[in-house]
Amino acid sequence: MAITIEQIKELREATGVGILDCRKALEQSNGDYQKAVDYLREKGLAKAAKRADREASEGVVELYSHGNGRVGVMVEVNCETDFVGRSEGFRKFAHEVALQIAAASPRYVRKEDVTEDVLERERQIARARALEEGKPASVVDRIVEGRIEKFYDEACLLRQPYIRDEQVTIEKLLHEQIAALGENIVIRRFVRWELGESLLD
Repeated sequence: MAITIEQIKELREATGVGILDCRKALEQSNGDYQKAVDYLREKGLAKAAKRADREASEGVVELYSHGNGRVGVMVEVNCETDFVGRSEGFRKFAHEVALQIAAASPRYVRKEDVTEDVLERERQIARARALEEGKPASVVDRIVEGRIEKFYDEACLLRQPYIRDEQVTIEKLLHEQIAALGENIVIRRFVRWELGESLLD
């Protein structure tokens, strides 16, 4: 199938990717625009992996207050250079991360941050629940591991579905930013406060 200049131009304007890469993506996907976008996203993820070991110590501490001051978020998002740290795209990404934290209440940035004692407690709860539901002993371990994966999806920021597009995880959104901005970007840490939450503990 012949790829037209208009198709390449449309894809380039939407993604910010070079002409040759857009042409290749369209050729790989037989002119299917959405498949071409997906192809470029996957390619962006490959670029992101190459940048992951680069030092990221610039960036921003984004502050966000929600619901007339009922929820407050502070998140540190790092990049490699001050130039990118001041850019509109980077700032917008940091703001979106803060919105995500306010809305979805993650407890950790990444899966590796979850401590073993928290995991063990979650496993015990999942096991007790499975047995209480009358599940056969032979499948309880599989059920427990499935519930641990679900716990990671809910509690770890990078594994959460993005509040604006549930087909995209925060990790995928992060990798898209790395590809778009050309620098390693790290969501370093965050805190989330909710009015009166200490009273519930």
